[in-house]
Amino acid sequence: MPTYDLYANDPGEPLWQVPAAGAARFGWEYDDGRERLLALYQKGKDKQWDGQLRIDWDLEVDPCDALGTPDEAMALYGTPYWSKMNERERGELRKHYASWQFSQFLHGEQGAMICAARIVESVPDMDAKFYSATQTMDEARHAEIYGRFLHEKIGMLYPINDNLQALLGDTLRDSRWDMPYLGMQVLIEGLALAAFGMIRDTTTKPLPKQILAYVMQDEARHVAFGRMALRDYYKQLTDAELREREEFVIEGCYLMRDRLRGVEVLENFGIPKAEAERISERSEFLQLFRRLLFSRIVPCVKDIGLWGPRLQQAYVDMGVFEMGDSNLDLLMAQDEEIAEKLDAERFAAEERERVAEVGEAIEEGAGDV
Repeated sequence: MPTYDLYANDPGEPLWQVPAAGAARFGWEYDDGRERLLALYQKGKDKQWDGQLRIDWDLEVDPCDALGTPDEAMALYGTPYWSKMNERERGELRKHYASWQFSQFLHGEQGAMICAARIVESVPDMDAKFYSATQTMDEARHAEIYGRFLHEKIGMLYPINDNLQALLGDTLRDSRWDMPYLGMQVLIEGLALAAFGMIRDTTTKPLPKQILAYVMQDEARHVAFGRMALRDYYKQLTDAELREREEFVIEGCYLMRDRLRGVEVLENFGIPKAEAERISERSEFLQLFRRLLFSRIVPCVKDIGLWGPRLQQAYVDMGVFEMGDSNLDLLMAQDEEIAEKLDAERFAAEERERVAEVGEAIEEGAGDV
């Protein structure tokens, strides 16, 4: 079925055209490169995988309970609207929320693919071009996987959220070569990693858990790439240039914080926009979710050297300042380990099944003798 037939809301024009800015940069030094970045490039090559094969697409998914979301996590829980809903309507609400979340993941991955391709084009260093080429393939795989999950398992999509689209547009329109790194690798990828992680660690459903674990294994490399490249470059900038980038981060963080309400979903259930915004803002689960979403961004921003007074104050206002001391390397290592453990468990289960099948065949053969 064409994607347009599955959208819960009208996505508008079939193409969103963002005018390109900046220069394509060629370099003629092919042998020199940063050892850490070339090692990450090698890892990016070694860790390529096929989403058709690594993920068990035969696993069943109930579209009305795709993630095993508890009642308490629903924004409407405890309101008169929730009380008036029957079980079928609550299941439909869960379907819309899962569709909205994974649709934003899908659109964000397409944006990441385009930004990675832009980095290949515009970054001056060959080692960064090499790694960005592997990331472009990673992001294409992620978009493919999220698209398949939404088409085949949920049967519904949502258009890109206005605030996510605004941040993507600002990132791509900027002519400075480091801005796709900052907008995508640090802000959007950092936000996505935290959102993926929260769902991965709380879902009771095996298919979305697999998808998120394997995607996060790739994203851990992408954020490491952004940190390496920007940390080196930002050491060379003037205070004025650093402040310009901090202003971009501040605006982007507010945009993303305001993006995370899913008001579009509630509007589709007949709740006026102002009321939907009020309900969402009062949701204790959303407030916790929103705080955790900055767990990957704040320490990364601090690590790359953007930590001026105005930026620090913005994080104080958001209630996430203390996350600047989080151990980002530990979080990334855990993302790698979870995916590898999931693989090991799956392969062990498959091996046990094969051994059992062989044993049964031997018994049947012995019985026929």
